[in-house]
Amino acid sequence: MIVTLIVVCEIAFWVLLAAGLALRYWARMPRAGLAVLLCEPLLEVLLFVVTAIDLKNGAEPDWRHGLAAVYIGYTVALGHATITWVDVRVAHRFAGGPPPAKPGYGTRRALHEWRLAGLWTLASLIAMALLQAAVWYVGDDGSTGSLRAWQQRMLVVIAVNVVIALSYTLFPKKTPADRARAR
Repeated sequence: MIVTLIVVCEIAFWVLLAAGLALRYWARMPRAGLAVLLCEPLLEVLLFVVTAIDLKNGAEPDWRHGLAAVYIGYTVALGHATITWVDVRVAHRFAGGPPPAKPGYGTRRALHEWRLAGLWTLASLIAMALLQAAVWYVGDDGSTGSLRAWQQRMLVVIAVNVVIALSYTLFPKKTPADRARAR
């Protein structure tokens, strides 16, 4: 049931996003579009409550509960950035908005990668906190190994994102003109 709810929440996220942007740009109803977009966090609340109820009713904690925590962490930390990313592109494509800014090269690109690493770190920390709360909630009576495994995976996510950002800092992406001169 939890995996089905995660899939439903993901589909609902994109449906609400499309509906909000359609109201904003095609129907020229920006307030109604904003109201629809503000309903997005209700999906995470619903998933959180259902997961807690599932555990409370004696379900054995497993990978599905961990996945729910990761999904909630992602949408809390990166949901706004995802909505903004899509909004800028829809505004450009369908409403005459400015073209999306590109991360660029050199320091600008490195800062962009560090910002992403920070968001992924926040997402991972939120997921780890929810997982730890689930471990405490289940207590010593239940098997919490799968939840702890998800916490370790979140540490890997943090490490990978920091390594990527660090690589752009130590080896900055060069402009096409700089690459041509280096040949």
